[in-house]
Amino acid sequence: MKLNEKAVLYIPDGEKETKALQRTTHLAISAHQDDIEFMAYAPISECFGRKDKWFGAVVVTDGAGSPRSGLYADYTDEDMKAIRIVEQKKAAFVGEYGFQALLAHPSKAVKDPKNEEIIDELVQILKATKPRFVYTHNFADKHDTHVATVSKVMAALRKLNADERPEKVFGCEVWRDLDWMPDDEKIYMDCGEHPNIARSLSGVFDSQIVGGKRYEIAAEGRRLANATFSASHACDTYSALNYAMDLTPLMTDPTLDIAEYVLGYIRRFEGEVRAKIEQFTEDK
Repeated sequence: MKLNEKAVLYIPDGEKETKALQRTTHLAISAHQDDIEFMAYAPISECFGRKDKWFGAVVVTDGAGSPRSGLYADYTDEDMKAIRIVEQKKAAFVGEYGFQALLAHPSKAVKDPKNEEIIDELVQILKATKPRFVYTHNFADKHDTHVATVSKVMAALRKLNADERPEKVFGCEVWRDLDWMPDDEKIYMDCGEHPNIARSLSGVFDSQIVGGKRYEIAAEGRRLANATFSASHACDTYSALNYAMDLTPLMTDPTLDIAEYVLGYIRRFEGEVRAKIEQFTEDK
């Protein structure tokens, strides 16, 4: 692969690049360092300790714009870029990722709809890895860079030939959860395995947590809440759960309008709420 000069490719077990990429079965592509560990723990745990399944991870931005306080209060943007690379490598090592790519693009570049460089890099990675499953942000997320990132991911997926595409593409929850989606349309991602590893992965991002944003607690809390509140009339099936939106149709049919596809979920949720209200009131 020919990535940009600032990009970093880290292979925790020291495998050669080509083989490390080719063994990938589950690939996560996120905007920021730590997004992957929060949104894609299910595939991380599914691949953990396995030799027939390998998790690969790509972070698109450089992390320069993150808030900082405490130990990191006086860190420059360049300092933060460096520390966030170290933290992400720690996560990749602990989680036994097959590889970790950090593309190091500024957020403003990711949010530029005309920027083709990022799309081209993602195409290279997707062709080199040919994963069965891709995990990324969902289009209903409230973070601008997350939505911009999944837009770049979808543009890259749509450039692939049919035989190069993954089987499934999942849009995961980070800055807005997906509890609002109709239950029969949610993708249920089991995060209950290896809870010790889940906590370790979330906890290595000290530069993001020390300032008072307890992401690691929030991420675990969401998973626990999802597991309990996923079903109102049944005992818990999961001990920890993340939700995802199926983005596969947007890849396989490039003529689909992305906004209309996502708004379809919202309209169906609206219809579900209306029907339940009307079932138990006279407001019909």
